[in-house]
Amino acid sequence: MPDTIEKLCKEYTYLTDEEIETIKKVGVSLQIMANLEDADFFIDCLTTDETTAIVVAEAKPQNVPSSYKKSVVGLLAEPQNEPAVARTFKLGLPTKQMKAVTQEYANVIQTVEPIWHDNHVIGVLIEEKNADENSEMRDRIRFTEQSYAKLANVLTRLDKESSWLADCIDEAVILVDMNGYVSYRNKIARKLYQKLGYTVDILGQPYRCMALHGSNLEWFDQDANYSGIEVNTADLTLTVKQISLKSNNVDFAVMIQDITHIREKEKELILKSVAIKEMHHRVKNSLQTIASLLRLQGRRTKSSEAKKVLDESMNRILAIASTHKLLAKVGVDQVNIRDVLEHIKDNTIRYFLKPTTDVTVEIRGDGFQVDSEISTSVALVVSELLHNSLQYAFDDGKVGGKITIEIENDGRQSCISVTDNGKGFDINNVKEDSLGLSIVFSIVKDKLKGTINVRSNEEGTSIAFDFKNKITTIDNVT
Repeated sequence: MPDTIEKLCKEYTYLTDEEIETIKKVGVSLQIMANLEDADFFIDCLTTDETTAIVVAEAKPQNVPSSYKKSVVGLLAEPQNEPAVARTFKLGLPTKQMKAVTQEYANVIQTVEPIWHDNHVIGVLIEEKNADENSEMRDRIRFTEQSYAKLANVLTRLDKESSWLADCIDEAVILVDMNGYVSYRNKIARKLYQKLGYTVDILGQPYRCMALHGSNLEWFDQDANYSGIEVNTADLTLTVKQISLKSNNVDFAVMIQDITHIREKEKELILKSVAIKEMHHRVKNSLQTIASLLRLQGRRTKSSEAKKVLDESMNRILAIASTHKLLAKVGVDQVNIRDVLEHIKDNTIRYFLKPTTDVTVEIRGDGFQVDSEISTSVALVVSELLHNSLQYAFDDGKVGGKITIEIENDGRQSCISVTDNGKGFDINNVKEDSLGLSIVFSIVKDKLKGTINVRSNEEGTSIAFDFKNKITTIDNVT
């Protein structure tokens, strides 16, 4: 970890050697803090542009699941996604319990502390805990095993004047005496059983006649003092917990939580995902239908110029369709850029590689997630560049032709290049008013907010463009 911290700080920040040593000292304790707090911990430092921060160190808790699937060291923390980090850097003050969005687009709660050196902030220490809606709800109303046991013991000693305390608990609470009868229930328990269709108050009734988890309690772990099961009944989804007490004439306590709304929201998310998949599937089919019509028209036209224009338009439409095809599979607004380029390569070779030309196309580099907007833009640019190489770089009968599409990603910026070993061209004589080239320059500049570099000589051509990552979940592919 110290070596990584030093390397990243020297490459991406203005920190001095002394300041980097301070960061490294904090990093030594990162894993201990992660285990102690059951949370993800990070150290971020401001980059040279002083608007974004870079993750220079991380530690994942070893006793509970991390909020992250992969390492985010070396990735950027955008101020709009992590306002707590931006606030602490700006004000030099701690920031407590503020929502943030991770590099993997998960919701978390951040607590941020400034790291000082010679009276100025050189970095921030970040504690993160999962903050998805379901986790928030469960964490808010779920007790630990010890808490439930203590609560149940307290309930057995409540007198009539203090029984209101149990009504403040947002779960149904039932106490069952040694004879198997309900000796106590709070208001939520009474309302819950009314909702389930019980017309009489459950107080004083035999519990075996109303047990939601089965009268034999086979699910219950006899060796533990705390357990639970999920039950579906009367259009409700409930979690039932039972605590053995054996005191004050109380055999056990039952606590019931209504999680129907949580499960309904989970179903809604699934349905939305299915709807998104269906939408992208229909868009893909519509685009492919248009491409087929253009292909059919191209075969019928007698004008070679018209056929060329129709084929180029078809290729652009298929490039857009490739993104929707992948989105239709995953149901979210993120795709792996390498998968997109594989589709582009296959389509372009299928329709534009001349039978008399020996050319191979290879894709090399990193696969990483991008949103649909970036994916579509990149697909169009690479499609144009690949099509141009196949159409102009190689003469008929060429042997050993090669086109390489290379992807580079450093977490902050990505660069994609299309290189061929064809005959090259004179850059000064490029027709800048050509539609294909206009599309490439326009998309890179306006859509991707990047730059483009063209190099060409008699040994071949290389055109590279870069763009800033919006989603930086990296999936290394070699």
